[in-house]
Amino acid sequence: MLFLTGELIRPYRAPTVAKTRRMVINLLLTILNSALIYQLFSVPTADTAFFVAENRVGVLNSLNLPPWSHFFLTIIFMDFMLYLWHLLNHIVPLLWRFHRVHHSDLNMDVSTANRFHAGELLISGVIKIGIIYFLGAHLAGLAVFESLVVLAAQFHHSSLKVPQWFEKIYWLLFVPPSMHRIHHSVKIRERNRNYGTILSLWDRICGTFLSGIDQEKIIIGVGAYRDPERLSLSYLLRMPFTRPVA
Repeated sequence: MLFLTGELIRPYRAPTVAKTRRMVINLLLTILNSALIYQLFSVPTADTAFFVAENRVGVLNSLNLPPWSHFFLTIIFMDFMLYLWHLLNHIVPLLWRFHRVHHSDLNMDVSTANRFHAGELLISGVIKIGIIYFLGAHLAGLAVFESLVVLAAQFHHSSLKVPQWFEKIYWLLFVPPSMHRIHHSVKIRERNRNYGTILSLWDRICGTFLSGIDQEKIIIGVGAYRDPERLSLSYLLRMPFTRPVA
């Protein structure tokens, strides 16, 4: 609600398609996905996290780190894994079939942060449980990481107009809307950059960082899906099973 209010009062530019229809579709996807993911993954994920903490299994637990170090390394490592997962969603054809639902939004705002196909979330849910077990995630660190992911994703997907001075400072470490807006460009060269969620460091380290793009000229979406009437809820649910597109 905070970012929605902000982007309605101070948008970075006027929407090119009807905002209400898009947001309703994105909200319906959110409700469907939340119900499904809650039923399938809430208990297994929590059980894994508690099991790891109680039995001290995983890489970080084997290092006998002080609690504060274990806490911060959990957040940092989980964010790096999310960066790699996002990268794979763009370069693996099967994963891109599902992830293109997210990128097919014709404008980018706070509701886009929740516009995902259930198939992508199901795959990522299984992988996340494996990472928690392998890493030996700190329980509080994991909770803080999940909260930061939601906050960061809703901020950098929002169409809120952010002062340039703030963005220049912010994206030294983190991901502002202008950085992620480049990632949602129809131009594949721009779309295959800026995969970070919380930290922008991974894009800088791994060579996928891109800046200096004229924000006013960025066209949001996927080239094959430019008709807003076509992008109904039912079509988004079917999209991964239709023909592949770049």
